Amino acid sequence: MRSVNYGNDVLSGGRKRREIPEVPAEPGLVVEDPASGFCGAVVRVEKGNAVLEDRHGAHRLFPMRPAAFLLDGRPVTLVPAPAAAPAATRTSASGSVHVDGLRAREARGSRIWVEGLHDAELVERVWGHDLRVEGVVVEPLHGVDDLPGLLGEFRPRAGHRVGVLVDHLVEGSKESRLVAGIDDPHVLITGHPFVDVWEAVKPASLGIAAWPRVPRGQDWKEGVCAELGWGEPAEGWRRVLGAVEGFRDLEAPLIGAVERLIDFVTEP
Repeated sequence: MRSVNYGNDVLSGGRKRREIPEVPAEPGLVVEDPASGFCGAVVRVEKGNAVLEDRHGAHRLFPMRPAAFLLDGRPVTLVPAPAAAPAATRTSASGSVHVDGLRAREARGSRIWVEGLHDAELVERVWGHDLRVEGVVVEPLHGVDDLPGLLGEFRPRAGHRVGVLVDHLVEGSKESRLVAGIDDPHVLITGHPFVDVWEAVKPASLGIAAWPRVPRGQDWKEGVCAELGWGEPAEGWRRVLGAVEGFRDLEAPLIGAVERLIDFVTEP
C-alpha cells in the first residue's frame, strides 16, 4: 500500500504554540485568578505565592504557577520582581551622610567662633548641613585680639563650650602668641597655617596654578586680587566661595581643624 506523507505532526495544523509572557509581580499590579474569578492588586510575594488584595480589602494567596493569572484578559505567568537596588547614600558637602527632610535642631549652648565673615561663610558652605543637624551656631569674630575678654563674657562651661578657628596659627605668629595663654577645658582652639582662609581653597578648584605671593606689608587680599586680575576683594571673594562645592575643594589643615571643633562642641 502506498504511504502518504502527512508531515511531522498531523495534529499541529502548522500553528505555533502561544508563548505565555512572564510579568514581574510588582506591588500594585492588578491581575485575576481565572479559576476563582478573584481580581486584585499584588500586595507581596511570599514563598512562591502572590498575595492579592481586592477592592474590598480582602486578601487571598495564589500559587505563582505558569499561566495561572490573567492580565488585561490575557494569560501571564507571575514571577518575583527583581530586588530594588539600594538607594544611593547622599552625602553633604562635608562628606557626611545627608539627612533628608532635615529640621534644624534647637541650638546648643556651645558655639564655634571663626575669624571674620569669610571664614563663617566658607564653614557654612561646606559644613552647614552638619551644623544644623547638630544644632551648632557659628559666630564670626573680628580678629583674636579680644578673645580673652569675649571668653570672659561667655563663661565657657559644661554644655556651653567654645571652639575657636584661628587663621595663620603657626609657631611664632601673632595669632599663636595671643592664644598661648588660654587654658580652659571647655575651650578648644584650632587653626590652619594660611594667612587668610581664602588660601585654604585649593588653587586647582579656582583654575589657578598657585596662590600668588604677596609682599609683607601689603594687604593680602588686595595683593592677590591685583595679581590675578580679580578686581576688588569683594569680587575676589565671590570667585573663591563660588569655586567651593565641598570638602574636596579645601586643603586638609582647614578640614581637620573644623572637624575637631565640631566634635568638641557636640560631645555629650
